[in-house]
Amino acid sequence: MNNPKSQIESRQSIWFESREHTENNFPHFVQRTIERLRSERILERIMERDHHVWHPEPDEIANRLGWLDCPSRIKDQIPEINAAVDDIRNAGFSQAILLGMGGSSLAPEVFRKVFGVQEGFLDLTVLDSTVPAAILELSAAVDWTQTLFIVSTKSGGTVETLSFLKYFFNAAIQQLGDKAPAHFVAITDPGSGLEALARTHHFRHIFINDPNIGGRFSALSLFGLVPAALLGVNLEELAFWSQQLTGFLDSPQHHQEILDFSGFIAAFTQEGRDKLKFIISPSLAPFGDWVEQLVAESTGKAGVGILPIIGETILEVENQDAVFVYMRDVDNPGFDADVNALHESSQPVIQIDLTTAFQLGAEFMRWELATAIIGHLLGINPFDQPNVESAKVLARKMIQEFQISGQLPLTAPNAETEEWIAFSTADITADADPILQFLAPETSANEGIYVAIQAFLPPAADLSDALQEFRTVIQKKYRIATTIGYGPRFLHSTGQLHKGDSGKGVFIQFTMDYCPDVPIPDDLISNDSTLSFGILAASQALGDYEALVDAGRKVIRLHLKTQPVSIIKGFTKALAE
Repeated sequence: MNNPKSQIESRQSIWFESREHTENNFPHFVQRTIERLRSERILERIMERDHHVWHPEPDEIANRLGWLDCPSRIKDQIPEINAAVDDIRNAGFSQAILLGMGGSSLAPEVFRKVFGVQEGFLDLTVLDSTVPAAILELSAAVDWTQTLFIVSTKSGGTVETLSFLKYFFNAAIQQLGDKAPAHFVAITDPGSGLEALARTHHFRHIFINDPNIGGRFSALSLFGLVPAALLGVNLEELAFWSQQLTGFLDSPQHHQEILDFSGFIAAFTQEGRDKLKFIISPSLAPFGDWVEQLVAESTGKAGVGILPIIGETILEVENQDAVFVYMRDVDNPGFDADVNALHESSQPVIQIDLTTAFQLGAEFMRWELATAIIGHLLGINPFDQPNVESAKVLARKMIQEFQISGQLPLTAPNAETEEWIAFSTADITADADPILQFLAPETSANEGIYVAIQAFLPPAADLSDALQEFRTVIQKKYRIATTIGYGPRFLHSTGQLHKGDSGKGVFIQFTMDYCPDVPIPDDLISNDSTLSFGILAASQALGDYEALVDAGRKVIRLHLKTQPVSIIKGFTKALAE
């Protein structure tokens, strides 16, 4: 993927065959939607920061549109970023650990996995799991003398991020003494609690981001750019490509492409294809996790939503409930035959060709603009997240009860065996496979249902493989869409959609006992602890379970007593047979 800048041209193709179509090969309902966008000047009004596009009142909109300025601001920010990166490299740092969640962590992870690490720059690991095993594994691998910690949170109060900070700052004090603060940098909004902590404890650098940028729209702000620069990503090249899309808007052709792209997805959503299935070339695959959060958290509310599906197997005969997006590395596409089969079966497909990884700069902007436009068409505010707070409130309640009684509040289980304990909204017994019992009645109608697998388990390659096999068997057996998310990470991405969409989700949650556990210090310098990562993770799982039940969703929580991989493989085998 190495294309010179001079070869800038349209990279978007949209296919759909229909008995009733226009000269643009779009069904009439799509064409009407696109014409509506043009007649209402939606794209122009978004660029003008007109909050009326989404709501008569400016609340949570007028102060969330700073992302529109990101492409033009990058060059102005490069000197500050590069100066800090030079200081960090000259100080001998070779590793970086980013402590963050959701919008603060997903774009940096894309940069690390797609671009890699340039010679002489810092390798980057993202920590976004509160499961104790993940904390212990990372902590054991830290070279304290060469590791920089990037504490990244917009609000400055994200419970997971502050817990990570307390743990690693205390550990750094033990390892490095008074040199520890020089191993920390902060990225946050002005006036946040994190800014105050960083100044009080004399962090090496403090990056203050534009407060008018929401977390999931922050890929091209300091939240994404600082980690990218530490990896050695060429920010000028990234800026060039990110500006191409906004520059294209002055061209009638490219202006129309954004309207076609957004209108196509929204129109099909309103016709019942409320899923967006991504097919992404392997070299670009990490982009999927970022766009999953953007689409799910922005559109899944007020009883509507578009379900982004990442990493699912492509079937020979697909359901009629999705629009397909093929993000294609032209040098190593990977899925051309599968996508051609989708064309031949008249599935709606959008193809985006990329000739250089730096074109992801344009893709960040494409998807942010499209999400904003789709929000208008669906009649929602894409910048708020009203249902995210419900799970947080319940998790905090669980923690408070634990701190009072020493125990988490648990309901009576439905059934228990030597391997698992089941809690569910369905009738589950111990004498049959719990997944079969749970899914069979829920999937009998198969009217746009999806199964969301939520793993509050230690992230690991063998576990991810087992979960992928598990989802694929469900997908093929019941002919329904599937998603996978590690907890609590997914709470900051698909969690909003799970509780806010039209209620088609069916949820399988895996939990386990966390032993050994890891205490969370009460402060940045403290020997006291009133909470542990195990209790935090368990509270988040229980809180999300209760929030789903309160929203009327069908849920099963399987608390695994032994090795998760072997038990999940057993569930997979039972489903397959």
